[in-house]
Amino acid sequence: MNCGAERNTEICESCGMSPVVAELALRKRLLNRTAIFLLGAIAFMFATGKFPPLEVDGILIFIGVLFFLTLGLGMIVEKRALGHKEVEALKRVYYGLIPVPWLLGALLIANGAFDRSARVDRDARVISRFATIGPLPSGRLVVESWREGHRFERVAVSRTDYDRFHPGDFVVVRVGGGLVGIPWVAGVDRE
Repeated sequence: MNCGAERNTEICESCGMSPVVAELALRKRLLNRTAIFLLGAIAFMFATGKFPPLEVDGILIFIGVLFFLTLGLGMIVEKRALGHKEVEALKRVYYGLIPVPWLLGALLIANGAFDRSARVDRDARVISRFATIGPLPSGRLVVESWREGHRFERVAVSRTDYDRFHPGDFVVVRVGGGLVGIPWVAGVDRE
């Protein structure tokens, strides 16, 4: 349970642990890695606010599904460990998912911070707006889309910009191409 080696005796020959001690070591490691995963999820949310991608809602849905699947897998690993069942394969999958929010957050930061492409100004009219509250509050302006096949764009804005613009206002959305090809919102201003 601790090292993944095959065991023929009560005490593991590779790590020297009994099943009870190995279970405690595994649970401690699961708890520590879950904390790292949760901090990564918070860091990812910060990254979406710093350089907000144009498709921020789709990205947040993806990371939300990944978040709950990863936490669910961690709970399954712990439940199987409590029952002294085989956990090695599930444990490795769980450990592999731990850095994903950190990597995606770093990707979004790099996408905006190192983007040297020319910003493109897009004229749009604000249709509505909505805000979320919580530890990382965010605001969105729903504007008419300038892209083919899209009716609306949900543009992430700062709290100041959220308070400045109202439905019916004409705005200019400054869009960056992104270092890795993920378009992001560089700013919103009056027309």
